[in-house]
Order: sequence, then structure tokens, then C-alpha cells
Amino acid sequence: MAEISAAAVMKLRKMSGQGMMDCKKALEETNGDIEGAMTLLRKKGLATLAKRADRDTTEGKIICVLSQDKKTASMAALCCETDFVSNSDDFIAAAEAIKGYMAVCSADSGAQNLLDTEKNGKKYSEVLTECVSKLGEKIEIGDYVKYKLSSAGIIATYVHFNNKIGVMVEIETSDQSVADNAQFGLIAKDICMHITAINPLALDSSGIAAETIEKEKTIAADQVKDKPAEMIEKIVEGKMRKFYAENCLLSQGFVKEEKTTVEKVLADAAKAAGGKAKIKRFVRFAIG
Repeated sequence: MAEISAAAVMKLRKMSGQGMMDCKKALEETNGDIEGAMTLLRKKGLATLAKRADRDTTEGKIICVLSQDKKTASMAALCCETDFVSNSDDFIAAAEAIKGYMAVCSADSGAQNLLDTEKNGKKYSEVLTECVSKLGEKIEIGDYVKYKLSSAGIIATYVHFNNKIGVMVEIETSDQSVADNAQFGLIAKDICMHITAINPLALDSSGIAAETIEKEKTIAADQVKDKPAEMIEKIVEGKMRKFYAENCLLSQGFVKEEKTTVEKVLADAAKAAGGKAKIKRFVRFAIG
């Protein structure tokens, strides 16, 4: 066995971020081969992932990246097992590194697409494996999505102070001056915060799954089954209108002004900015 110098151990430690003893052991197992030792340490990370595959990842951080013109935005959930790891320097570094990969990822969605994204000759999956190797805990991308807006408008983003809930909202406007209006931008941010707090099921009723609608209708009908048949249909219709108002973003009472719907709050803000606006879509990520 080749003698392992302190310099070699320090070099590997600097390259890998691993502890001194782990680096020395890896070098001993690879007969002093630095590259081989790096590969071994990465395999250690993969082995950790395999062993902990069934563990729940209920901690972590939501990361948002927004272009300067606010026309392209991406969001990812980087998840781990414990709060202790989510606040560690290595995890925070991995969360910071993912921003660069999100910026160059060509896919519109999918955690695996982000993992497979390459930057400076290195895939993000390799970055993650190295982080797992250092921290000894399951770490994964829970979800990923990217929005691109080609017309006049704005993409607003918000990450809650606990870093565990994030929202993106794509808004089309009648012209770019509306989207660029400072007060309109604040309302767009407020709508993100509304979604964070209220968690709507969909933008409007057309976005709610048919099985969910049928389930709600069945529940509503069962609640009034002793009423005359001619009344049941009207009562169910009324209950469904209430269900849509409570669960569809556009018809929900705005969190800062409950008597006014989100749709009207946006319309009023756009009118004040000299035009019109329409929410096209939104996405909400939550960890835990």
C-alpha cells in the first residue's frame, strides 16, 4: 500500500469537502489515486441514497430564480430529512448551486431533468451525490418547474420566510407598461402571498379534477338527502358555487381584502396602471 501523505489528504479534502479520516480512508483504498478516491467518495454518497431511499424528506428549501425582465422564472424544492441538515453549510451551498442549473435547464418541469442538467462539465446529480456523501442523509429534488412568458406581462415569485413554501404566478397584461408599473408589481407579489396562505386548488373551476367535483357533489347531495327531490338539485348547485368560490383562485376573497375577489383586485390594479391583466397559471410548492 502506498504511503498516504498529509498533503494528499488535504488536497482530497479540499476537492471533496469530506472529513480528514474519510479522505485518508478513500486514498488508502485507491492506493493514493486522487481521482479514484473522489469516485469512491461519490459512490459512498450513492450508497447512502440507496440505504435511505425509503426515508421521508420533509425538510429543505424552496429555491426560486427570476430573470431580470421577470419573463422567465423557475422554482425547485430541494428536500432532506432533517432541519439540522437543511441549515448546514453544505446543504445551503447545494441550494445556492442549484440556481445556476435552474437557469440553464431547458426543460419546463421534472426533477430528473434538472438532475440531468450539466453546467461546466458537471451534472447537478453529481453535486447532490457529493452533498449526500458529506451529510449522510437522503437529499433529493422534490419538484421543479419553469415558466417562460413571451407576451406582455410579468412572472411574480414568492418564497415564504421559512423557505418551505414557494409560489410562481404568470400574469399576462394588455401591454408591458402595465406589468412594469411598480404598484401592479406589488399586487402581483401579494397574490403570490395569497396563494401561499390559502392554497387554492386551481385557477378556476375548469382546473379542478372531474373526480373532485363529483365527490363534492355527492357529499353535498348526501347532506340534504331528506329534502324534496326538486330542492336537492338547487341546494347542491348552491353548495358547489360556494365550493368554487372557496377553492378557485380567481373567485377567492383576497387575503388582504376578503370582500373583494382576487380577480377583481388584479383587474383594479391593471386599470390603475392603464390597462388589463389576466392570471394565466400558478404553481405552489410546499415541503413537509
